[in-house]
Amino acid sequence: MTLPKNVYKALEDIVGTANISDDPAVLDSYRYSLAHTAIHLGPFYNTFTPRGAAVLMPGSTEEVQSIVKLCNKYKIRFKASSTFWSAQAYPSEENTIQLDMRRMDRIIEIDEKNMYAVVEPGVIAATLQAETMKVGLNTHIAGSGCSCSVLAGATSYFGSGPSNLYGGWFYDNLLGMEWVMPTGEIFRTGSLGSNCGWFCGEGPGPSMKGVARGFLGAKGSMGVFTKCAVKLFAWPGPVSLPVEGTIPAYRAKLPDNFKSYTVAFPSWKAWADAAYSIWDTGVGYIAHRQFNMFGRDLKFAMVKILTDPAKTLGDLEELLEDPKVQEVTEQLKRDFQIVLVGMTPRDMSWQEKALDEILVRTGGWKVEAMLAPEIHDWSLLYLIRLGHKNLNLVFGGSYDGCFGLVGAADFGASHAEEAGQFKKEWEQHGAIVEAGGDCMMGPIGGQGGGGTCLWENFTCFDPHDRISTEGTLEFFDAATEYGIQRGWGGGMEKWNSVARGSDGKTTPKEERDKMHLAAPQPNVFRYQYKVREALNPNNLGDEYFETLED
Repeated sequence: MTLPKNVYKALEDIVGTANISDDPAVLDSYRYSLAHTAIHLGPFYNTFTPRGAAVLMPGSTEEVQSIVKLCNKYKIRFKASSTFWSAQAYPSEENTIQLDMRRMDRIIEIDEKNMYAVVEPGVIAATLQAETMKVGLNTHIAGSGCSCSVLAGATSYFGSGPSNLYGGWFYDNLLGMEWVMPTGEIFRTGSLGSNCGWFCGEGPGPSMKGVARGFLGAKGSMGVFTKCAVKLFAWPGPVSLPVEGTIPAYRAKLPDNFKSYTVAFPSWKAWADAAYSIWDTGVGYIAHRQFNMFGRDLKFAMVKILTDPAKTLGDLEELLEDPKVQEVTEQLKRDFQIVLVGMTPRDMSWQEKALDEILVRTGGWKVEAMLAPEIHDWSLLYLIRLGHKNLNLVFGGSYDGCFGLVGAADFGASHAEEAGQFKKEWEQHGAIVEAGGDCMMGPIGGQGGGGTCLWENFTCFDPHDRISTEGTLEFFDAATEYGIQRGWGGGMEKWNSVARGSDGKTTPKEERDKMHLAAPQPNVFRYQYKVREALNPNNLGDEYFETLED
């Protein structure tokens, strides 16, 4: 689609000549390979998201509002994105205007006393963290990493990450929002809606958090969030991270009130029991099964490579033959990382004793090899900063998650071995990276500092190889079928495939409807349809807002 000249001129008058383009070369730079992404595959290795009709970079809420009103006048779809982590940040349909929110990148306020920050869409977690640490505070960072938008994670996506345990995930932390609704009206939620400031997402004044976010966020399909406030939490450390080393072995030596442990267990039941005890005692600042994303068989060898700048992936096979590496790898089968942070020396001493007692009661242990200074300090920086997320793609150039078991600690733990074995058998087919089957990573804690864990089984592949891509798709279809047979439901691999549309046998809508109807609570999607009808009557978003018609 080419925008009519009068429409293009009207949009140009809003944002300025330098901040709009319909040049095909520019528009193609805003397309995303559906096979080369953190959470999407395509039916072929050269499948891309649709080309937009134009791309605009608004610089203020007022400009966004004017754009949205113009889109309603001419019935033009629009899609707002900030840091473009995944394919869901790009339009899912043709003839859509892409709003690139990077110009709106201000930290508007850091309220040290009330422990919150107000940000625009272009503020990334790394920037906010650096600024908040200067005043003794910290921000949650979603699992996608510190290069991603704080606002996007809080208002529009899942927003879960390693600091769920202490800092709360982004849904917990979302306070007031400024929302340019799909019709162009500006809606301010929570205390902000009553001109009382940003401090509360639930009132005095309208909350609307559930309507605005819905099922895991609307992903840019229901208007544009132009500002939001997020809760902050305590940081009893230096005003900046003392980073040293060289790529990729960056590390930080922090004071004695910071300690990073990898803890491991003799059984999955013991693993789950430890998680429950950690939640009950309130121990820990960060807890995550982070490094297992490299795979049960490969992770310690990868840690050795990543903490030694003289090593490369070419050393992987040799390291795997090292008996000492094999011994540690065996110890790490059922593990997770936990960072203790003491607010005072006495607090740190108590947490250390509590963790030791939890390990005694569960038969667990601290993995000694992970306490080597170069590994400990690297792990500590990795978990606090999440600045190494390019490593998600290191094996083959792309990955996706499968199964994605979510629930109480003993739910996923009771099925982890079976799910890993299923994947291990498929690894023998050669399409996906052979990493030991169990590549399940995820946070040890969900809302409220506990309650849930996530087992996202990373599946790495080569997006530029048709055999690898299509073989991965076959595996995902099999994983979905297996999960349904076992009563786990369709996994995240199926939700992700639904987001990219059709399997070639059904229409995209039919495929999505099948998943929504098979969900544990299909009425969620029926209500979201009603929300869309009420708040977005011209349906100017895209299909990433999950709806199910009655």
